[in-house]
Amino acid sequence: MIRATQVKPQHRWTEAPADTVVLDFDDRHRRRVVMTGTRGLAFLLDLEHATALRGGDALALEDGRLIEVVAAAEPLVEIKGADPHHLIRVAWHLGNRHLPTQIMPKALRIRRDHVIEAMVKGLGARVIEIEAPFDPEGGAYAEAAAHGHEHEGHEHEGHSHDKHAHGDHHDDHDHDHHHHDHGHGHHEHHHGHSHAHDHD
Repeated sequence: MIRATQVKPQHRWTEAPADTVVLDFDDRHRRRVVMTGTRGLAFLLDLEHATALRGGDALALEDGRLIEVVAAAEPLVEIKGADPHHLIRVAWHLGNRHLPTQIMPKALRIRRDHVIEAMVKGLGARVIEIEAPFDPEGGAYAEAAAHGHEHEGHEHEGHSHDKHAHGDHHDDHDHDHHHHDHGHGHHEHHHGHSHAHDHD
């Protein structure tokens, strides 16, 4: 099986990709795993170190072809404060709990978590459910996530089954229009996700 051994960062490659993998935040932290692109190209991701991939990166195959990485939309909550100072206070509490947090110009984004959402509401912030790619700040938790998938040095191979089999690049669109304010009732969402399943 052909291997992908290098990562080209976003905005540093211009070639047309041979295929695309649509991955959520967890599946973008891998070192060695079998993946299958949206057009059916199977390859072994085989990096020297576990790497945090971002939407727009490219995986370089041994034959020179590139596989584009697209960040999948995930169920998130967007947190808005009364003013910047209020939002910083909320961010401090999230950081104190080591939660992966994406910092936006006027908001914070985290994965949905009813306990944390209740805490944030208790701090007076507004919580809005959205569907969007999750690209949190790097740091200790990102490294922990990457190393956690290595399972203490044991390598596992698995397959990434992508729900976007038609190859559309949903990363190019803003998913924030799926907003549901918790103050107006509860909404249930049933969305598929792209996962890379590791096997012994």
